[in-house]
Amino acid sequence: MTDVRHELRDHVSYVTLDRPETLNALTPAMRDRLVALLTDASADPGTRAVVLTGTGRGFCAGADLRGAATASGERIAGDVARTLRVGAQRLIAAVLDCEKPVLAAVNGTAAGLGAHLAFACDLVLAAESARFIEVFVRRGLVPDAAGAYLLPRLIGPQRAKELMFFGDTVPAAEAERLGLVNRVVADAGLEKTAREWAGRLAAGPTRSLALAKHLVNTSLDTDRTAAFAAEAWAQEINMTTEDAREGLRAFAERREPGFRGR
Repeated sequence: MTDVRHELRDHVSYVTLDRPETLNALTPAMRDRLVALLTDASADPGTRAVVLTGTGRGFCAGADLRGAATASGERIAGDVARTLRVGAQRLIAAVLDCEKPVLAAVNGTAAGLGAHLAFACDLVLAAESARFIEVFVRRGLVPDAAGAYLLPRLIGPQRAKELMFFGDTVPAAEAERLGLVNRVVADAGLEKTAREWAGRLAAGPTRSLALAKHLVNTSLDTDRTAAFAAEAWAQEINMTTEDAREGLRAFAERREPGFRGR
């Protein structure tokens, strides 16, 4: 899979979409490779953070739809829904469910599925030249790839509808103002900042980060009683980890903790 480059360095899984001639539009094979890498990152104790980025002028222009408009053959009821379940929705779920923090370093255009891929990540850095587009309305399509799930949670329903109804291009600075990205950096500084953030994540208490991610991601889908119970059980589970014990020892000894991700 030459269209997706992967490198594990300093406990960080660097995943780079490398199909710049299409602005890194995702083929089914690329999508499946991303799912596999995210699944592997979850299970590998040597991986403590993931960075997702692209090459060229695009982060990801969405799904590669070439041929879809001219595809022949009878469409059976349920085909489209099945394609979404095993395709774009499975990819977004792999990001949300990854037990390691996932950082998007958005280097350029993020459209459709590509925008939602970024928004599903735990932290989002954007280069000044990056832009986000809810492109579906321009094609007469309904937003997919979990857009109607992610966007209202990030910016509220009315802002989400504005982006989806008009399909306007959102520059990086506006995306930061809306709360779609954490920080905008100069194009030349994106890689350096992503490495710095990833290094901080990889040096953190990996299991507690995974539990915190789970609590936040499920917080808007549950009531207070269930949220409080989940928080209590997450704390219970986390107190069995080596990192929790190390953190408490370091506090008592007035020193910086040395977390090992266990």
